[in-house]
Amino acid sequence: MEFRLDLIDTKIEFFEAHDVKTLEQMIERQIEINKALLLDVHGVSHQAAFNPKTEKMHFSAVVHFKTKE
Repeated sequence: MEFRLDLIDTKIEFFEAHDVKTLEQMIERQIEINKALLLDVHGVSHQAAFNPKTEKMHFSAVVHFKTKE
C-alpha cells in the first residue's frame, strides 16, 4: 500500500459582496485557511460595479494563492 501526499501548488478563489468590509473579511478568513495549506497570496484583482436593479454597489475579487517559496 502506497501513501502519497500531493501539495496544492496554486489555487484561485473568487469572492463577492455588497460592501468592501464584508469582502475584506471574506478574503482575510480564506487567507488564514490557506496558510494551513502552505499557500500565500500571489495576487489580488478586484472590481466594483453598480447594480441598477438593487441600486447598490457590488464588489468582487479574485485572489491567486501559490505555495510558499
